[in-house]
Amino acid sequence: MELLGSTLTATYAHPRPTPTNFLPAISTMASSYRDRFPHYNLTHSLSLPWRPSTYYKAASNWPTLDPYCARSQRVSESAMLPFVSNRTTLFTRYTPDDWYRSNLTNFQESNTSRHNSERLRVDTSRLIQDKYQQTRKTQADSTQNLGERVNDIGFWKSEIIHELDAMIGETNELTDFKKRLERALMETEAPLQVARECLFHREKRMGIDLVHDEVEKELLTEVDIILCCQERMKLYLDKAIAQLAANRAAQHELEKDLSDKQSAYRIDDKCHHLRNTSDGVSYFRGVERVDATVSVPESWAKFTDDNILRSQSERAASAKLRDDIQNLLVVTANEMWNQFNKVNLAFTNRIAETADAKNKIQTHLAKTLQEIFQTEMTIESIKKAIVEKSAFLKVAQTRLDERTRRPNIELCRDMAQLRLVNEVYEVDDTIQTLQQRLRDAEDTLQSLAHTKATLEHDLAVKANSLYIDQDKCMSMRRSFPSTLRLVGFC
Repeated sequence: MELLGSTLTATYAHPRPTPTNFLPAISTMASSYRDRFPHYNLTHSLSLPWRPSTYYKAASNWPTLDPYCARSQRVSESAMLPFVSNRTTLFTRYTPDDWYRSNLTNFQESNTSRHNSERLRVDTSRLIQDKYQQTRKTQADSTQNLGERVNDIGFWKSEIIHELDAMIGETNELTDFKKRLERALMETEAPLQVARECLFHREKRMGIDLVHDEVEKELLTEVDIILCCQERMKLYLDKAIAQLAANRAAQHELEKDLSDKQSAYRIDDKCHHLRNTSDGVSYFRGVERVDATVSVPESWAKFTDDNILRSQSERAASAKLRDDIQNLLVVTANEMWNQFNKVNLAFTNRIAETADAKNKIQTHLAKTLQEIFQTEMTIESIKKAIVEKSAFLKVAQTRLDERTRRPNIELCRDMAQLRLVNEVYEVDDTIQTLQQRLRDAEDTLQSLAHTKATLEHDLAVKANSLYIDQDKCMSMRRSFPSTLRLVGFC
């Protein structure tokens, strides 16, 4: 039978690279023969049992003929005979040995890969187990160290609490003594004022009453003794204030240290009880590189120990100062009371005071009270006027604010806008004027109140002078503080 067709020769636009494996890749096979064979339109009989197009369609799925590219290119077109028998020489590419060697190579590579993978798995499993044990031991050591740290913090915290309680108690006791000293110092003001008032009014005596008698000598001695007692009390009061400041400073350091210890105890206790399954465990990248520490265990313990020692020293000084204050109060009370009895024995009723001064003061005081009342009414009227003007200002400003919401070209600076702006300025100026007048009225009221206080004080002095004149100063001296009040007890 005569076969019609063209020889299977392959042509390439570019040279193909040399294959690295025994067999070409499937992708190469799929693309090597695509549109690579020349097609010749040969006339053939339609009565043949096969069709050349069918042959071409089947041939396009065979492997590539790259190794034979050069040979096929050397064949001239005149030598391309349309016989299919030539294709057998083109499709013989490998020998059976090549096929077996390729399989053997693949098997060896598979064994090697599996062996390497198995060895890697075993080593990885051993590494994971070792690292797990090491990590657990490291975490256990850290947990133990945190527990020891929590115990140390708890010990020093108990020491601080004990010392802090003692310091608070000592501070409270010293505060009580300080208050007693202040009350005793305050109680000396009344006898001193009485003695000075007596001396002052006795200088107003007329005629023969202006004599330097025994009463005046004893009054001057009483003033000197009271002033001397006040100086010693003020000296110890300053010492008590300074000692309280030192106590509070030491207490503050203890409280600050205790607060830090409590915070550290809470944090370290939380860290001590943290586990891998605890809530709130997360990553904090780079935190291990942050060194925010400011002390070492030795300096940390010394810091708290120094605070406790300082507190103990201040407590000892405070206790000694309390004893000194107690002795001072007893001595000063005895001195003042003894001198008071001497003055009462020698004192006579020699002072006169006029009632005219008292009446004048009362008159001025009444006028001042009336003026204060009128000024207060004026202030109320000014405040009411300011409140009324505030309503006008709110309306004007609200209108301006609402008009700012007009759209686009409607934001016109019309006469209404200008009048509203002027209204705001006028009302605001009115309010400012009223407020200035209110401040002036309040200043005047304050001045009147000061004048009222001055008049009342002067009236009290004059009333006291009149009382001394009538009762010969003796009734006033009956109110001398008791010994308990002079030592600071209520």
